[in-house]
Amino acid sequence: MQIRKAELADVPALVAFNQAMAAETEGLRLDEATLTLGVTTLLQRAEKGFYLVAEIAGEIAGSLLVTFEWSDWRAKDYYWIQSVYIRPENRRQGIYGRLYQRVKELAEANGGAASFRLYVEQENTRAQQTYQALGMEQSYYLMYEEKPTA
Repeated sequence: MQIRKAELADVPALVAFNQAMAAETEGLRLDEATLTLGVTTLLQRAEKGFYLVAEIAGEIAGSLLVTFEWSDWRAKDYYWIQSVYIRPENRRQGIYGRLYQRVKELAEANGGAASFRLYVEQENTRAQQTYQALGMEQSYYLMYEEKPTA
């Protein structure tokens, strides 16, 4: 298994993974043009974050996205892990653990992180168990959101 930062050539796989994740977790169908623009923009603007991919035998088996949130209290970025997707046939093989370890290594090489954070659906107990096994704990904070009307 090879863990590497995603490149523009990986856009089709990342778009497909995001579409599959949205369908699987929320029953959503994401607009392909908007999603392609979102993935491509991130890959072209490193200050926004990065994708990591896990390759097995030359095929992408899993990926995740990291975005940054500056903490004035800690003078470091929070590393937000998003868009985690592992192909069904590759789940329970330690791929997420390897991706997460690489995120931590990259953070350390860049001066450290305030913490590593992610969202997980309340019903997704399997993912929660994975995150806990890797040392993450449920946060104290609840999340509130307001979506623009336009």
